[in-house]
Amino acid sequence: MVETSDQWITERTGIKNRFLVGPGETCSDLGARAALDACQKAGVDPADIELIVFATITPDMMLPATACLVQHKIGATRAWGFDLSIACSGFLYALQVGVQFILSGCHKNVLVIGMDVMSSIVDYQDRQTCIIFGDGGGAVLLQPSESASDGCFVDYLHEVDGSGGDFLCMPGGGSAHPASKETVEGRQHFVKQDGPVVFRFATKRMPDLCVRLLERNGLTGKDVDVFVPHQANLRIIKSAVERLGMPMEKVIVNIEEYGNTTAGTLPLALSTALSSGRLKKGDLVLFAAMGAGLSAGAALMRWGY
Repeated sequence: MVETSDQWITERTGIKNRFLVGPGETCSDLGARAALDACQKAGVDPADIELIVFATITPDMMLPATACLVQHKIGATRAWGFDLSIACSGFLYALQVGVQFILSGCHKNVLVIGMDVMSSIVDYQDRQTCIIFGDGGGAVLLQPSESASDGCFVDYLHEVDGSGGDFLCMPGGGSAHPASKETVEGRQHFVKQDGPVVFRFATKRMPDLCVRLLERNGLTGKDVDVFVPHQANLRIIKSAVERLGMPMEKVIVNIEEYGNTTAGTLPLALSTALSSGRLKKGDLVLFAAMGAGLSAGAALMRWGY
């Protein structure tokens, strides 16, 4: 559909495969399936979920929040919830929101979902975006731990630079450019990206935040057991790894299989780490993300599962 090749895509991004939803399948459908899977693995009845934080930029509709649809689909009758929209940084930001509700003592069962159906907003005539994005994501269940050895969040560092908001955006459909004949004809309801600018931001800010976070906690990349980065581009990941001074063996990379699923990349990477046996109780885990906003973040946790 665009002028490219498998070789070019692989060399520039590291992507080989991408998954797309089936006919009629929605973001809340995927989110509900992931949520039920997380509850089953944790041995928690969905009725005991107290809060659902859903990170996505591809909701089923502008309103209600996708979290409300998932709440109904999984039978989480006691839960309240909301959506969080900050694109590729979404899951990491939503995770910290959930952590704060646990730390404050307000809730004991918080469901955090990162899921996107990017095929619904990707322009398959735009080579800058259509080769990158796929559909998918995952969910985690947060609970308080008895002690740090049973798992805990150590620290986080998030930031945004709103001056770069136009470099990765979807212009149409909001209050600035409501849906009209002109916005549809101008293909403004698809995601737009200035690739070189976003690439430069990612290769600088994501590793910068990781280094600052580690230094703030008296650590270096050598102390990290598992690094879970946003899966935007293999070259960006390798740049961060080089800056952190850690071997690729510590890094979870599955961009080849799934592409960039936006808010879904980190939970998908966690699933890959668990299924491959590369994530064990007691491991020090470093998360990193960057995306539209322009936004970026890093977080440290001691894995307790």
